[in-house]
This record gives sequence, structure tokens and C-alpha cells, in this order.
Amino acid sequence: MRALRLAPERVPAEGRAAEIVSLADWPSVEQPVVPLVPKSAPSRARRLLSVIGHNPLAVSGGAILLFVALMGLTSPLLYPGDPLAIVAEPFIWPGTDAAHPLGTDSLGRDMLAGIVHGAAVSLQVGVFATFLGLLIGVSVGAVAGYFGGWTDVVLSRVTEVFQTLPNFVMLVVVVAIAQPSIATLSVAIAIVTWPGVARLSRAEFRTLREKDFVLAARSLGFGHVRIIVSEILPSALPPIIVTASVMVASAILMESALSFMGLGDPNVVSWGSMIGAGREYLRTAWYMCALPGFAIMLTVLALNLLGDALNEILNPRRQVRR
Repeated sequence: MRALRLAPERVPAEGRAAEIVSLADWPSVEQPVVPLVPKSAPSRARRLLSVIGHNPLAVSGGAILLFVALMGLTSPLLYPGDPLAIVAEPFIWPGTDAAHPLGTDSLGRDMLAGIVHGAAVSLQVGVFATFLGLLIGVSVGAVAGYFGGWTDVVLSRVTEVFQTLPNFVMLVVVVAIAQPSIATLSVAIAIVTWPGVARLSRAEFRTLREKDFVLAARSLGFGHVRIIVSEILPSALPPIIVTASVMVASAILMESALSFMGLGDPNVVSWGSMIGAGREYLRTAWYMCALPGFAIMLTVLALNLLGDALNEILNPRRQVRR
């Protein structure tokens, strides 16, 4: 049998030219390929703008907190003198003297100077106490949740012992034993606030330690410290960040309560000490308690609003609902 030979199909010149042109339009192998980002996965910045746009209370809270922080940072420039110094006659009501817009207290001290300097003290204690509480709580919770076993049992029992003690009573005892100062107040508040962070961190680490990315890190030979710090901790941060905003507000309230009772730093002025100094004149000069109390209320409210906004941004369940 003869083999059949198929004649090549002849293509007109115009067709070959068109084919060459169409092949030239295709990208070559050497051209870089740009990865495509799915549109269904919005960036965190876009989620942040979306939440702020739909939650004006978060904007209000951030603006109030920024104003209080700027007021505390610029307090040495606004009122460079001693806020505890007597500058005028006592019991000047707010709005009656241009030199003292918020009036004076029972000793003739400027109320506005006290509120401005008290903002610096309150924020300083709140931030330092929260930092120390997070450092202790996250460290204990991370070790207990990651290793488990007897380590988890021992650290959990220690955490429960601190939680069974009355927080404010323990706070008063620690401050009464030590010399009252900003550092002492910060450490004492951190001692009574770290157990809650430890339990939260322990629960997050117990959940994340069995994830695939942790098993992959172990198979690659990563050490325990590297896995805890670099792999698990970033995934456990969202609820911890939300808790931190609440801890700052709680620390400010605790410091104000201690100063109200006379257990604060006597060398500085704080909002709690101003309220304590005006409680004897509550019927005749109520502004002495109302003005610093209003400052405390605004600051704590701003922190709570920011905490709610962070929860909406960082909570994956709410992201799925939206």
C-alpha cells in the first residue's frame, strides 16, 4: 500500500502576515507576570476607612483622645509654672475672670492648669500600666497556651490566685506599702490587670498552636521562641489590641480613685486629686468636682469608642457579616 501524502495546506500571504501579527501580540516568556489580587479581599486600610465612615462615634472618640493627648503633651508650654501654686483668690467661678477661665479652687489654684497637667499624669499612668500589664499577661498566657501540660496547669493556677483577690483592695495595699508615685501606681495597676490578658492570650495560643502554619514552622525546625513571637503572636494580636484600649481606660479610673482617696503622687496634680479636694465644697463650689470629673468621663468615653471601632475592624466575625 502506498503511503498517502498529505499536501501542506497553503495559506495566503495575507493570512500568514495576520498570523504573525497575532502571535506577536502574545506576551513573551521573559515578560514579568503581575500577580492579580482578588477584589473580594479588601485591604486593612480600606476596611479601616469603611468602618470609620460608617461609625462617626469612632471619629469623635479619636478626636477627643487626640485633644487630650495634645493637651497633656503641651502642658509645660501652656502652663509652665507649678499647677499646685496659689495664683489668685479662692473660689473664683468659671467664666468670671479672663485670667482664669475655669476659675480657682478652695486654695486659689488655677483649675485649668490643674486639668491640663492632670491629663499628662492620667495618660502617663494609663499607658505605662497597660504596657506592663500586657507584657506580663501576654508572656504568661503565651507560654501556658503554647506548651500546655504542667506548664499550663501551674501558670493557670497562679493566674486564678491573682484573679480571686479583690483588685481594688490589692491595689490600695500595694500603693500603701510602697511610696506613692507615678511609677508605683503604674506597677500596682499592672499587677491587678495582667490576669485578664493572660487568660485571653492563653485561649488564643491554645487555638492557634494546632494550625497548619504552626505545624509547618515546626517541620522547618523553628525554635519555640521564634514560633511564639513570629508565627502565633501576630495572629493573636487583634483581640489583645482591643483589650488594651479598655485597659488604658480602666487604669485611668483606678489612678483617679487612688488619688481621690489621697493615695496618689502628692507632688503632681491629677484629676482624681482635684475631685478629692473639692468634695468638701460640693454644695457651694460644685465646679471643683464637675470639671475634672467631666475630663475623666470624656477620656474614658473616647477610649471605649476607639475600642469598639477596633473590634469592628479586627474581629473576623464582623468582617464576614459585612
